[in-house]
Amino acid sequence: MSYVDGTAPAKIAVLGAGSWGTTFAKVLADAAQGTDRKIVLWGRRQEVVDQINGHHRNPRYLSTTELPHNISASTDVVEVLKDAQLVILAVPAQTLRGQLRGWAGLLAGDAVVVSLMKGLELETDQRMSQVIEGELNLTPDRVVVVSGPNLAMEIARQEPTASVVACAEESTAKWVAKVCTPPYFRPYTNDDVVGVEIGGIVKNVIALCVGICEGQKVGDNTKASVITRGLAETTRLALALGGKAETLSGLAGLGDLVATCSSSLSRNHTAGRMLGEGLTLEEVNNRMTQTAEGIKSGRAVKDLAAKMGVDMPITNAVVAVLEGKMTVDDLGPLLLARELKSEGE
Repeated sequence: MSYVDGTAPAKIAVLGAGSWGTTFAKVLADAAQGTDRKIVLWGRRQEVVDQINGHHRNPRYLSTTELPHNISASTDVVEVLKDAQLVILAVPAQTLRGQLRGWAGLLAGDAVVVSLMKGLELETDQRMSQVIEGELNLTPDRVVVVSGPNLAMEIARQEPTASVVACAEESTAKWVAKVCTPPYFRPYTNDDVVGVEIGGIVKNVIALCVGICEGQKVGDNTKASVITRGLAETTRLALALGGKAETLSGLAGLGDLVATCSSSLSRNHTAGRMLGEGLTLEEVNNRMTQTAEGIKSGRAVKDLAAKMGVDMPITNAVVAVLEGKMTVDDLGPLLLARELKSEGE
């Protein structure tokens, strides 16, 4: 297999032409400058593909960013996947399983698959790496997760950013990291796939809560309290699933949480802010142009925590708001009314 002998992939397929998929294709293309490596992006909309090929832009998601000329795009997933040794997945978490079933027979026999998605599947409560392994019948050494404080627009502007490339097999993680290292994007490797994924999943729910606080015009003390206690419950869940505490204090945990909870570029923070301002969930969904994964995955996170016996009060409260069982005005008083205890419990 290519990553064992260190040979760089000749072709990389990126499935998903949204903001993060397109941005990561740019990262890969910039890292491939001076080589003949092909970066091929799959998109569902012909007009988006035509803009990328003809004008080197994705006007729907990254209108101000010129894409490198070594990126091509197609709506033909068969052609995109043909001979691709590295396959990047950047589709909505809740659609992944169905799409993989249509793509399973198209992947090269030695392909490594990378997940950029930060969601937990409803019904099964599975992480994206678990869905990928199951549907594509892959061993863990061929499934990689990329996560961290990675707001797509900032990376597209080539602002310095660090991230985490996680895989159970260290050589695979290093192989993937090597091909996504342009001057502005610094990947670190990690073998804690569980911790990296859980950090990326739960932070979306916590960011909804911080966004609600923002919408209600509360101060920084409140938001800092939610972020800190949110990290505590994220860590509890990760540890219960076999993750490592140090992962949650790193880029894929604290780093991603701070970025997502603090930035107006964050979809989840934005969705939460609109909820805090009094909009209904339906109104929020109608205004959002991209998926806020915290809205989609919140119930799955709550169910998984209950299954593992992990106390996650912020997550539970946010899900209650999303499901109409609690108003945003009730959220703060409910959390403050919890039983007094040691911070370390």
